[in-house]
Amino acid sequence: MATETKKLFQFSEVETHANPTDCWLIIHGKVYNVTRFLEEHPGGDDVLLSATGKDATSDFEDVGHSPDAHTLMSDFMIGEIDPASVPSKVVYKQATSPEYNHDKSTAFNIQILQFLVPLVILILALAFSYLYTKDNVNTSK
Repeated sequence: MATETKKLFQFSEVETHANPTDCWLIIHGKVYNVTRFLEEHPGGDDVLLSATGKDATSDFEDVGHSPDAHTLMSDFMIGEIDPASVPSKVVYKQATSPEYNHDKSTAFNIQILQFLVPLVILILALAFSYLYTKDNVNTSK
């Protein structure tokens, strides 16, 4: 059984593959060419593209990918990253999507008020209408 040799890539080389027609990622020290997977990725291609040019391991793990996703990765692996070529402080790209708001209380309160205020006005209008028509019916007899 022959041992499989893995190609060793320099970090600077992997950084150059960061566009929709040529997209490589570094995850757990391995290099993946995910170009043909961009359109199929459930999270969209911009998620993968935003993970280029850095070690995307934490991005990948933070999402909580399924065991099937981990298995599928082997189809895209093209080699390993040379650890000596990785800068000690890799500059992370800014996320293109807005930051997630963990405190939804303000937005939730506004939604509740948008529902409750018209409901209270409707109930008050019906109550006044009922009382007004009841008084008019009693006085006309």
